[in-house]
Amino acid sequence: MIAKARTTAPAPCRSRPLLTILAAYMAIASPAFGQAPVDPMAARFDAALGSAVEQKRIVGGVVLAARDGKIVYHRAVGMADREAGRPMREDAVFRLASVTKPIVSAAALALVDQGRMNLDDPITRWLPNFRPRLADGRVPTITVRQLLTHTSGLGYGFAEPSDGPYHRAGVSDGLDQPGLTLDENLKRLASAPLYFEPGTAWRYSLATDVLGAVVARAGGDPLPRVVEQTVTGPLEMRDTSFYYPPQGRLVAAYFDAKPEPGLMGAVHVSPFGPGAGVRFEPGRAFVPTSYASGGGGMIGTAGDFLKLLEAIRKGGSPILKPETARAMFSPQTGGIKNVAGGPGWAFGFGAAVVVDPSLAGTPLSQGSCQWGGVYGHYWFVDPARKLSVVCMTNTAFEGMSGRLTADLRNAATE
Repeated sequence: MIAKARTTAPAPCRSRPLLTILAAYMAIASPAFGQAPVDPMAARFDAALGSAVEQKRIVGGVVLAARDGKIVYHRAVGMADREAGRPMREDAVFRLASVTKPIVSAAALALVDQGRMNLDDPITRWLPNFRPRLADGRVPTITVRQLLTHTSGLGYGFAEPSDGPYHRAGVSDGLDQPGLTLDENLKRLASAPLYFEPGTAWRYSLATDVLGAVVARAGGDPLPRVVEQTVTGPLEMRDTSFYYPPQGRLVAAYFDAKPEPGLMGAVHVSPFGPGAGVRFEPGRAFVPTSYASGGGGMIGTAGDFLKLLEAIRKGGSPILKPETARAMFSPQTGGIKNVAGGPGWAFGFGAAVVVDPSLAGTPLSQGSCQWGGVYGHYWFVDPARKLSVVCMTNTAFEGMSGRLTADLRNAATE
């Protein structure tokens, strides 16, 4: 039978040996023949994001990473709005919270580059009525530099007990009280005592809200317009602003809870540290009469914010001079201790900076910078690795300070 089969003409599709056909298939499918191999960092990012969603630590999120100026990772996971069944998209819009700070800080530095103000100018040059006192009654000088570095003596209400001076004065942290004006909030803030002599200590604070008021006066326009002229416009950050119409791509807001994150209501307070907790009013983003909070009031996308980080990492163009860009993400707090993350950290103009990775307990390189936002965001720039990473989620506080942030840092540096 074998001999007889060999005398029969084979069909055209069986003219090549089976091994030849398999070899051709493997050649097409193999990464060596044109397909890029899987980036190990990308695989680790996938694992970090996947576990965060599967374990219901976040509802949804977006992570973008750029290495040496090129996007090397981009992914959206989970849901933008769980209750509405709306999946997360890479162009989702988030309430930025403190991711606003580097944007407004960059606007301030742009005005410094333009000669419209100086870092060591007293802020009373633009805000003559903003004169908070120390506990002993003295009125010290506060400078633009001190606002940028959180060494002004100001604080945040969320870090105080519920009967603290900021709460008694009705001060907004920039995330609540829709419709409150900037002038009124500055008046309330100035009525509370400073925590320390400006320039002598570090405390995370409403200083960037005050800086926003200075930027508006020095820039000659409302803060949203000055930010557009100096930062978001030149960088084509088209989805980043201070207000959002009540429709479209804005994600829902969630808070840490078991067995899954809870949906924030009109008002939600989440415990955070020893203070009274963070008061969220997500609807603030829809109220255009709310003051433009320089420290927490913007909305935007992960892609837009990555543009800012990369512009600064690569030298500042087209928004800042090279020396100003270097200064923004360099230590600016001198010998002040207990800065940002504690030992091994300093603060620049808008972010924490790694001075000693070992003391800081971070895998990031010396000179790296990072910060986040209480609605659930985290970002870092590692200049030694030429790497910028943005993580935006809709879940407070896991996306800012939970396991996901450590997983992403480790994924990027292994």
